Amino acid sequence: MKQFIYKTFIVIIAIVVIYEFTISKQIKQITEQSEILLSKEGRKEGIEKLREEIKKAIKKERYLSKEDARLINEFIQKIAIELKNSEN
Repeated sequence: MKQFIYKTFIVIIAIVVIYEFTISKQIKQITEQSEILLSKEGRKEGIEKLREEIKKAIKKERYLSKEDARLINEFIQKIAIELKNSEN
């Protein structure tokens, strides 16, 4: 009977340790990120970061590479054709 109790105790401790090193860390990270997004200060900080990135993008001479611009243009043209065809 003592061996069963010892083995059960060891298994429970192992499960708790594994949980703490795997799932618990991810849950804490998700909770911290959600708290940042849901808090008023976190939203203000996010908006400020977004504004700074937009300002940096505006200062750039070219937003997209030529290949990316071509791909996006082809995609938009394909969508426009499909929209025209759906009207008929």
